[in-house]
Amino acid sequence: MRLGLSLGYWGARPGDAAPLVREAEALGFDSIWTSEAYGSDGVTPLAWMGALTSRIKLGTAILQMPARTPAMTAMTAATLDMLSGGRVLLGLGVSGPQVVEGWHGQAYGSPLTRTREYVEIVRMALAREQPLEYHGREYQIPFAGGTGLGKPLRLTVHPLRKRIPIYLAALGPKNVELAGEIADGWLPIFYSPRRENVFLGPLDAGLKRRAAEEPFDIAPSVTVVLGDDVSACRDSVKPVLALYIGGMGAKGKNFYNDLARRYGYEAEAEQIQNLYLGGKKMAAIAAVPDTLVDEVALCGPKERIAEMLDPWKRSRATTLIVQAAQPEALRVMAELMG
Repeated sequence: MRLGLSLGYWGARPGDAAPLVREAEALGFDSIWTSEAYGSDGVTPLAWMGALTSRIKLGTAILQMPARTPAMTAMTAATLDMLSGGRVLLGLGVSGPQVVEGWHGQAYGSPLTRTREYVEIVRMALAREQPLEYHGREYQIPFAGGTGLGKPLRLTVHPLRKRIPIYLAALGPKNVELAGEIADGWLPIFYSPRRENVFLGPLDAGLKRRAAEEPFDIAPSVTVVLGDDVSACRDSVKPVLALYIGGMGAKGKNFYNDLARRYGYEAEAEQIQNLYLGGKKMAAIAAVPDTLVDEVALCGPKERIAEMLDPWKRSRATTLIVQAAQPEALRVMAELMG
């Protein structure tokens, strides 16, 4: 199992992330990953870190598809891949209705159709086999209507690689199935190795229809907090879980809340959401069960983390993306996974 490092949102952590990235590269980590929501973008910090490293792969987890056209994403991926010597891993996701419509001013539309068409267009643009032309439900290239002056164009640069690996962030069964079918990898968040059966049926159904011959990378993220006080380590994870389960989406349209329910935490998920949306954030954080934290994160001293790693090692995951701000946590993970 390979190791990755999640840098998350730029500005979300104090200080400069460069020392942590250099430590990860020195320890043999395979990749680093950046994120974006409605603050920092995911590409600029990744390019910055790419310039400070030489070997480690550069992943986006994720670029929001509604934020940029598929042609722009192809341009960005090709440029960064050339600058970095072929190190880009292109993680994509549709985000949620609140961000898509409330921040980007785009219709949420049909996420499954948008994802399938988007990936097809990005791959066509990078392949440069012909001028880009695409006529789908979500995307029309050239644009249908307008001035009528649009014409099919071809990427002017020759990509270092004609097929840059594309990863999809997916939680719902249909989205997970689509990732297995059309992507090179899958980026699940809040993954519980003890409950893989929640995902594996849809994923395997998609993999059966997959045309690509390259290995498929299952790359969940896991928060790692190293320390002697297990409760304190868990408490540092709970605010993020409360935010996503309680506040990342509206009532009845929160993918993370749905996932907690599918894990068997129906009552807890409802309580966390009600508290969070009711403005009682501290109470929502306190309502996050310790058991849920232990399913999706690694908290405590080295010996406890080693024991809790067993389900991850037995899982189908092929890359483990570590979310950690402690250099010593990276060293422990490298030792335990070595």
